[in-house]
This record gives sequence, structure tokens and C-alpha cells, in this order.
Amino acid sequence: MDPKVEDASETLPPPPPAIPPDVVPSKASDAKRLPMNRLGLASRGQKLRLLTNHFNVKVARNEGYFYHYSVSISYEDGHPVDAKGVGRRILDKVHETYASELAGKDFAYDGEKSLFTIGSLPRNKLEFTVVLDEFASNRNVGSGSPEGNSSPNESDKKRSKRQGRSKTYKVAISYAAKIPVQAIANVLNGKETEHFQEAVRVLDIILRQHAAKQGCLLVRQSFFHNQPRNFTDIGGGVLGCRGFHSSFRATQGGLSLNIDVSTTMIVQPGPVIDFLLANQNVRDPYQLDWVKAKRMLKNLRITTKPSNAEQKITGLSDKICREQTFSLKQRNGDGETQPVELTVLEYFVDHRQIPLQYSGDFPCINVGKPKRPTFIPIELCSLVSLQRYTKSLSNLQRASLVEKSRQKPQERMRVLTDALSVSNYNADPLLGIAGISISNQFTSVEGRVLSAPKLKVGNGEDLLPRNGRWNFNNRKLVQPVKIERWALVNFSARCDIRRLCADLVKCGEMKGIFISNPFDIIEEGPQLRRAPAPVRVERMFETIKQRLPGPPQFLLCILPEKKNSDVYGPWKRKNLSDAGIVTQCIAPTKINDQYLTNVLLKINAKMGGINSLLNVEQSPSIPIVSKVPTIIIGMDVSHGSPGRADVPSIAAVVSSRQWPLISRYRAVVRTQSPKTEMIDSLCKKVSGKEDEGIFRELLLDFYTSSGQRKPDQIIIFRDGVSESQFNQVLNIELDQIIEACKLLDESWSPKFMVVVAQKNHHTKFFQANSPDNVPPGTVIDNGVCHPRSNDFYMCAHAGMIGTTRPTHYHVLYDELGFSADDLQELVHSLSYVYQRSTTAISIVAPICYAHLAASQMSQFIKFDELSETSSGHGGVSSVGSLSVPQLPKLHKDVCNSMFFC
Repeated sequence: MDPKVEDASETLPPPPPAIPPDVVPSKASDAKRLPMNRLGLASRGQKLRLLTNHFNVKVARNEGYFYHYSVSISYEDGHPVDAKGVGRRILDKVHETYASELAGKDFAYDGEKSLFTIGSLPRNKLEFTVVLDEFASNRNVGSGSPEGNSSPNESDKKRSKRQGRSKTYKVAISYAAKIPVQAIANVLNGKETEHFQEAVRVLDIILRQHAAKQGCLLVRQSFFHNQPRNFTDIGGGVLGCRGFHSSFRATQGGLSLNIDVSTTMIVQPGPVIDFLLANQNVRDPYQLDWVKAKRMLKNLRITTKPSNAEQKITGLSDKICREQTFSLKQRNGDGETQPVELTVLEYFVDHRQIPLQYSGDFPCINVGKPKRPTFIPIELCSLVSLQRYTKSLSNLQRASLVEKSRQKPQERMRVLTDALSVSNYNADPLLGIAGISISNQFTSVEGRVLSAPKLKVGNGEDLLPRNGRWNFNNRKLVQPVKIERWALVNFSARCDIRRLCADLVKCGEMKGIFISNPFDIIEEGPQLRRAPAPVRVERMFETIKQRLPGPPQFLLCILPEKKNSDVYGPWKRKNLSDAGIVTQCIAPTKINDQYLTNVLLKINAKMGGINSLLNVEQSPSIPIVSKVPTIIIGMDVSHGSPGRADVPSIAAVVSSRQWPLISRYRAVVRTQSPKTEMIDSLCKKVSGKEDEGIFRELLLDFYTSSGQRKPDQIIIFRDGVSESQFNQVLNIELDQIIEACKLLDESWSPKFMVVVAQKNHHTKFFQANSPDNVPPGTVIDNGVCHPRSNDFYMCAHAGMIGTTRPTHYHVLYDELGFSADDLQELVHSLSYVYQRSTTAISIVAPICYAHLAASQMSQFIKFDELSETSSGHGGVSSVGSLSVPQLPKLHKDVCNSMFFC
């Protein structure tokens, strides 16, 4: 499961860049490009009957309106209430108490500031007062914990009152807008109006409310039940919690409800101490790092014994429970009160007679306010279930989550059918009033299976992939390299290095790669193994200089750990940025022919060779692309882990080179402001006509590598953007690209095509008459695609495990005049040019390469240390008020290589 797992469609797009003072903006109507409409359906390929996890929605009525009201909730004194958490309880109370004032109407409330009804409420502005029992006040623990000033006797007397404490809220409901139900029918007839998204949002909110009433955790358009059978332990005190995504979509077949399995991460419920032991992977509470524990526990909700009251953790006590004192007022013999100093442990054990086994030696949990703490011994605290874990996962946790979330196609279909029947949407009163009914049958669509493209390998041989796979057994690579000056570097990994070298040379010979014996094998000294990674790398390079007669062509590096080796980033940076040496890192566990072949495929591509080509690019006979010089671009932006607002985003753009080939690429990678999705340095004017942007660099490389020809056609594949950002891709990014072209040559006007690829969606396909995944090459452009836009789904790869996730391609712009068939063939073919593997991949290779380039170069800078290093040091560019560290430039000897392979 990927960290981009959540639907990005609800995140706000970044603000547009400021307009320079010397630019006169054109009218919006002139400047705006809009995503194109579908021009026709494709027909190539063998037809295949498929089912999809879209369920048809019937809308019985088209007249009438959804009424939108804004909700504001305040305390008695007029201070606003942060509605999250308590908002639904307050509105439920309004519905229950004031049914007649609401004319008996049901409403859909989004949990925050919007409420929707079908038909209007009696008045445009309504005000209500409601009283809610506060079963757990933030100041009181309910277990009679020490609260500074009250004695145990008073505390015990007050406890029953406190737990019944009530709060008064004022609720104002004011009319905001009305949304015609007809908007849904319009879009299905190809007439999209601005109201469609609003109408669908109302339906989505009805579903969210339906789930909230069942006690679910809501995460955007997914909901999660509190059922332990849906929890799976992924280590570190984190559980994967399986739930369901549901959203309404406009499709060619009408309105449908898309339901899919969804997973989120939650904190392991139960005793706080058990969570901390699992989270820090220690056996004994005495080994816990309490600074780390405090950071991890802050803002989590707990229940406390014996009262079972629920509170939020605000921190930990500075001292351990047996030493943490507080002042307790006690009556003396004369009936007067006087303060007595005692410890939290004494208070609970002696005054409350609550036996404690181990809490005395550890900090207490604080659920009070900073100036008025409320301490509770840790063993009386248990974490509430269904609390999201929002920190980034380790590689091991991520691998465990992916493995445990997998479901074969038939199992997934069964789980989805069960979810639909348990949800029982057709019993929802609001959906009933709206005249909406939801089918319980998977929608049937027609897919087509495209034939795999023929490949060209060494000695002019043809190779036809089967089931999306091929191999190089007894075959040579199409353009193998010669490796004459190389060395092997070993950072303390234990393996038979002499044998590894001999096997690599032998395997290379079989693939057509000539590899001489290594000039030297350089082992790291044991005394350096505990040194910081940059020091280890510098020392290794000093040894290389001493032991080798000159710079090597290539360095093979053996790392001690496969994942998260701290040497990896500094080693790559030293080779690619400072020294200009091609390097391949490995961490072998099992060395066999397959492993060595995979390593050699990467080495050959990095050093300028080509492993296999498409027949059509060598002939060259790719429709449109082979006729005139065409550059193919892949663009992606990767962001720091959730909650890290100080980590820059990394934009990577790769481009094809040596036209008419579409198998060779180079990359440019830049940092930009954190969490910014639009690439802001495609064109970067520095003075007059000087451009230091990404695109200029790629265009110049295409020109020099393609026989001094400029590309007349530019095909852009963009990853990672949601529907709400399509207009920005077309009007911000494409504008920058056009400007970069003009700055290079005012008279040159290439034609453009822009295609967005999405993996982060919830549509799945199943074979109607087989338990297997859909075959590789399956494409769908009917039934569940958009009624008007130019989109299609493709499963280019063979789904070997779990259920295949198709890639959803949206053609936003096309000046090249591709037919639907030719474009789908091109996209399919671009899944077969990925030089690192001998399988078709699930998304076009240029996008995959952009991911690889971004992740490799992000290792160059230790972003975890940014908070200390990003002020006042070199190599930092300022964007707004935030300084963004820049990546070091690649060395001229490797910048045109496929270093990312």
C-alpha cells in the first residue's frame, strides 16, 4: 500500500504564482485551456467481458433542489466551538429536540460547517440552544486524579456531579445556496454544469453521515468500523485497519457508486504501556525512551480506570510517579483546610486504594492544561480504538501492510458484496427521499486485450513477451556496453566477493556485455564501521584514489543492508555529483543467475547501453511519433512524509533522447516548496531571455542527441495530480513549458499533448468468468469512464499478487491528432520499454523513471536535519518565507545517463 493511498481530490491546490509587474494578464476566457472531450472509442484488441466495482445508481426524481445551509456552533458566551468531534453529537441533539421547528426534515451534516436538506427548511435562519452531557471533562480525569487544589474527599464527592456535567451550545443554521437535483441528470446526458460536483458532494455527505451513525472512523471518503477482525498488526504498535471507500461517480453508464477496500493505519488500542513497548520495540518499560514516548502520545485519546472517562493526552509528568508531587487540600481536626504535599503514587494507592504494580517508576500521563496539570499513573490508561496513526511508516511496516492488505480478485469481490449489504444504503431515509436507489450488482463492462508489442534483442532477434513477461535466457542485450576499468567496493557486507565477481563476468558474457576482471576489490576497514556515513564514504574515496591508476568507468558497491542503508545517499552523491562515476549498489542475499541478470540490466542502462527495444521504434513505425521529431516527457512530484512541513517537495522530469527511440531517457530533478504539487521551475527566467529551468536543459539534450533536431511534438505524461488540478497542469505547467520553448527559439512552435496518469483511484476490474486477474494489455474506455472527458483505464502488467490496480489515463490536451486506438497502443508500448525489468510495468516508463530519479536524488540531502541546516548556509534558494535547500548538480559525465535505473 502506498503512502499516496488516500484520495488526493479533497486537498486544496496551491495558490497560483504571482504575476510579474511587467505582465498584463489576458482575459481569463482567452487564457484558459480546458480538458478536452472524448473524440471516439477505440476498437483494437480481443474483447473481454469484465465486472467492475461500480454499482449503478438510479435517480427516480430530477425535479427539486438540495438546500445548502451553513452551520455555526458556539458556546453560551459566544466563543466558537471547533466542531470536529462534537459537531455531530450537537446536530443530532438539535434534530432530536427541535423536530417540529425543522418541519420533521432529515438533514445531511458534514461534521463541520455545512448541512444539506432535500427541500427547504421552514425559515432561512434558525437558531437553537442545546444542552449536551459532558461525560468526560478535559479538566477532570474521572478517576479522582490529583487536581492541584481539591482534597480526595471533595474529589470523591464531586466525581458523580462532574461526570454528569453538561454544556450549553448555540447553533445557528443559515441558508447558503440551492443545488438542482437535475444537475445529476444533465451530466449523464453530456451536459456538465457547475452544480454536478455540488450535488454529488451532497450524496457523498449522506453516505459519510450514514457511516458516522454506525460509529465508524471517517477518513475523507473512506470509513472504518471498530471491528478487531478488520485489524492487522504491522509492527511498531501500528495496526492496519481495513475499511471501505465509497464515492459517487458520473460514468458513461450513468451515475455509479464506486466501492473499494481501503486501509488506514491506527494506533494499537489497549494499555498505553503495551503500545509504547511495541512502538519502540523494547521488551521492558525500563528501556523506554520517554522523550520519544511523549512525542508519540501527544493528543491521543485514552480511557482511564476505574471510571472509564475519555480524555486527551496533553503530555507526560517531568518526574516519575513516586516522585511527582502536587498540593492537596485536606481538612484538619478543626475543620480547616490546609495544603499537603504528596506524590501521585501516594494519592492513588493510599487515598484512592487503587493498587499499582509498576507505575511508580515511570512518568504519569498528563490530561490537564499546561498550567493546571492532571496526572494519572500510566497503568490506569488505555488508548481508545480507531485513532489514526499519521506518521510515516518504516520500510518494514510498509512491506507488512502491503502483504497483509492483498486480496485475490474473488476475495475482494466477496468482501465488497458483503460491505454493500452491511451498509444497507437503500434503508437510508435521506437517500429514499432523494429517490436514490443503489444496485447490489457489479457493473458489467467490455474490455479489450491489446497484443504485446514485439521486442528487438541482440543479434537482430525478435522476442515476443508472453503474459506481460520475457527473459534473456540464451539471448544477448540489443546494445551491450564494455566495462574495462572498474572496481568493487565493499562496505562491510559478508559475501564471497571473488565468486560474485567471477559470476558477474560470466553472466555478462552470456548477455553480450564484456566485463574485464575488476582492477581492485576495496574492503572497508572494521574500525570505520561505526563512523558517520559521510566519513565512511570520504575515506573509501581516498582509498580508491590511492589504489586505482585513474578514475574508473564504473564502481560496484556492496552495502551491508538492503533498505535504509545510511551509506547509500552519501555514496550516490559522491559518485554522481562530485566524481561523475556510474555506480551500482547491491546488497545480495541470494546470488543466482536471475539476480545477476537484473543487476546487469541496470548497469547496462546506466552506462549507456540498451537492453531491449520495441520493434516499432527500431523500424521506426510508431504512429505520429516516428514521423516527426517527438520528445516524450514524464513528470512527477514527490513530497515529504505526512506531518513534515519542512521537507521540500522534489520535482523530477525525464525526457526521451536520440529520437526516433522512445527507450532512452535522461532526468532533471529540483527541490521546491514543501507540499507544492505544481512544478514551479519548468521555466526559470533569470534575466532578459536567460532561462535556467528544467525544460530548457531537456530540450537542449534532445537537440544534441537527436541529430541537431528540435522536437516538433511534445508528449507529456504527468503523474500525481487529481481532477481538481487538471486546469493547473494545463494553464500553469504547460504555460511554463511553452515559455521555455519560446525563450529557446521565438519562431519555434511545437505541438503538445498532455496526459495525466493516476494510480490513486478506487476502480478495479474482474474477469466475469475467471478467478484470475485481468490479462496484461487490458484496456477499458467505456461503461465506467467519464461521460464526456477523454479517459481510459489500462492494466498493462500481469497482476501476480492481489488484485490488479489499473492506471487511469486522462488525455487533457492533444494537438497531435492521435486516434483513440493509436494513443492506447503508444501507452501500452511505453509500459514495455522499462530497462530495469523483463516485465511490462503498470504505468508508462517515463513516469516510473521520474519516480526513481526523485527518490534517488532525495537521498543526496538528509532532509531530517533540515530544521538545523536550512538557515544561513550555502545551496539554499528562498521561496516565499521558506528556504528550500537545492540539490547538488549532477556531474557532466553522468547527467545525460540513466543514473536512476
